[in-house]
Amino acid sequence: MRVCIVIPAYEPGGEFVPYAQEVLAAGLGPVLVVDDGSGPAYAPVFAALAEMGCTVLTHEQNRGKGAALKTAFRWFLDNCPEGAGVVTVDGDNQHHPEDTRACCEKMLETGHCILGCRDFTLDHVPNRSRFGNHTTSLVFKTFVGMTISDTQTGLRALPREAVEELVNVAGDRFEYETNMLLAFKEKAIPFEENKIRTVYIEENKSSHFRTFVDSWRIYKLILAHFFRYTVNSIVCAAVDTGLFTLFTALLKKALEGFVLTAAAGTGARVISSLLNFFLNKKLVFRNTAGTGKTLLRYYCLAVPQMLLQILLTDGAYVLFHVKPTGVLHTLIYVVVMILLYIIGYMIQQRWVFAPQKQNEPEVEKK
Repeated sequence: MRVCIVIPAYEPGGEFVPYAQEVLAAGLGPVLVVDDGSGPAYAPVFAALAEMGCTVLTHEQNRGKGAALKTAFRWFLDNCPEGAGVVTVDGDNQHHPEDTRACCEKMLETGHCILGCRDFTLDHVPNRSRFGNHTTSLVFKTFVGMTISDTQTGLRALPREAVEELVNVAGDRFEYETNMLLAFKEKAIPFEENKIRTVYIEENKSSHFRTFVDSWRIYKLILAHFFRYTVNSIVCAAVDTGLFTLFTALLKKALEGFVLTAAAGTGARVISSLLNFFLNKKLVFRNTAGTGKTLLRYYCLAVPQMLLQILLTDGAYVLFHVKPTGVLHTLIYVVVMILLYIIGYMIQQRWVFAPQKQNEPEVEKK
């Protein structure tokens, strides 16, 4: 199996060398270990790994898990021209060699990236890990449009074509693994999940994951598109208001009443919506599909959404016996706007600006 097993390591614990021995004994492929600046105190550990047959790469200073993975990916691309791909595993003995083999074989069979996913419903899973993963999975599904049951898995089998794409993805620490998942969506890289054993040793206390700092790095990436979408919407709303005021001033001598309002409003909305479309296409969703078809989808969403806003708002007035004045009237309008805003974002992401699918990669034979 022409697959390289990649193990990033920073100040590894006592289980690291025995685990590396298990991986080597499993015969999955050459084992590449990256010492991410562990320091002189850990030099004997990595020397022992080299004597066992592992290839050891060293960072002089700690640069982060993402940097360690990218160092390994570059080494693989430069030194294994016949390599079919890599499988990344964590060195804390949480990934059983047989699970690693299963993910590796599935990658070779399908040509897809394979994520080894744990079962967070089991009783022995630490509450912090269960809550964190469920929350991140929900945020991923809502704001990215990806269904991933284990967003923090370190067991990932990546075919060579994917490695070539992922080696240039941003991020040097734990956020790199999140950026990898986002790249699956942005670059239309096919991926699948494969169930693996759910192992936590001493409630995962050996992990170097910093709950608040690293969580912020991860959620900032996941929500980045939504933040940019919001900024674009605010800019376009300001443009819409300014244009409406300008058109009203220009047309008031020729038109009046409802006709004036309709003409000024339509002109402002057409221009502001086109601006919103191109900003979302280029800056938010980074869509590379043709403009014509995507624009048609955009207006197929925008027009019904505007009508639905009116219907839902007026329907709420009737349901709650509210007159179109007062605080409750404003509250209903705001709630409807927010709900449709989030739903509109999700539809734009999943349909209007969905990335084009790449051709299926050729399946590597064993």
